[in-house]
Amino acid sequence: MRVKICGVCRPGDAARAVRAGADLVGVILAPGFERTCTEQEAAAILGSAGHALRVGVFVDAPGDTAAIAERLRLDVLQLHGAETPEQAAALKLAGPWRVWKAARVREAEDFLDAVDLYAEVVDGLLLDGWSARAAGGTGAGFDWNEVAPHRVVLPASCELIVGGGLTSDNVTRVVDVLRPDVVDVSSGVESAQGWKSASKMDAFVAAARAAAGSQRPQ
Repeated sequence: MRVKICGVCRPGDAARAVRAGADLVGVILAPGFERTCTEQEAAAILGSAGHALRVGVFVDAPGDTAAIAERLRLDVLQLHGAETPEQAAALKLAGPWRVWKAARVREAEDFLDAVDLYAEVVDGLLLDGWSARAAGGTGAGFDWNEVAPHRVVLPASCELIVGGGLTSDNVTRVVDVLRPDVVDVSSGVESAQGWKSASKMDAFVAAARAAAGSQRPQ
């Protein structure tokens, strides 16, 4: 299981996330959000992320998404808007990167709908909490226990990424309940909006690693 620190807004925070043990570092490239970065800012942040995989978050991915991904040398395109399966598939074919599609979950049916639509055309399905405030990064969670019985319908070819309100206090539980391939945290490791806390990142990664290490095969 891997750990992603998302919504990184400062190069120093990216470097510190990697020192904490993060496997992936994400930047928000969609305009108008609390942690939005310009492409120039994103280049500096990702340039400080060392060996971590580079993730760019897009909402209603614009036509120049592939060009941005090429310039930033992204490893993962995270689509957080109303992108269609056809758009997601086209982006997957446009470069060497992986494509994740986010689903905002209020009930199990939202997860099942996302599996039906996207699981065969993307590399990963990211489950986030639903909020009227924004498409993501709000710290809103969802009921893991409601989704858990349906975890088996996700094909092995499609990774499960879980975000939405995660902290060092609850990541052990979500790993136990949903057995994700990746856990994704943003606001849960911040000292202030857009400012990552070194101690919170350390604690989150340590808790996630310990939880993954204690899993028993099913």
